Amino acid sequence: MKPIDHPLPHASWESRGFWEGAGREELVLQRCTQCGLVQHRPRGLCAHCLDGANLEHFVASGAGTIYSFTVTEQNQAKGFAEACPYVMAYITLDEGPRLLSVIVDCELDEVAIGGRVQVGFVTQSRDDRETFAVPVFRLI
Repeated sequence: MKPIDHPLPHASWESRGFWEGAGREELVLQRCTQCGLVQHRPRGLCAHCLDGANLEHFVASGAGTIYSFTVTEQNQAKGFAEACPYVMAYITLDEGPRLLSVIVDCELDEVAIGGRVQVGFVTQSRDDRETFAVPVFRLI
């Protein structure tokens, strides 16, 4: 598989902790200390109890299981079209949430539902002094 030339991420006030963590090669998730929910995508409040005052960021293990996947044969988006075919997958993280990402550094026929994966990061050069990276997953 060829590498994907990911678009540069933009961090909002809600997602900054996630993107800055990725720039440090850490998978950062949110946890509600009120009800215990671990959530992804980052939000300004808990998706379960709607509490906004008790959210914390923490470094997750980065390990997970392939919930579902597809081999993408066609994509017209710049950076993605040149990488076809590639595997896009929903990963159920060991901490609970699901994250949509790509599976890299493997043969297409090695990917299977239930397969174990570990996060890795693709760093990008930027001209705005931000240090972000894109999480990708590798089979383990």
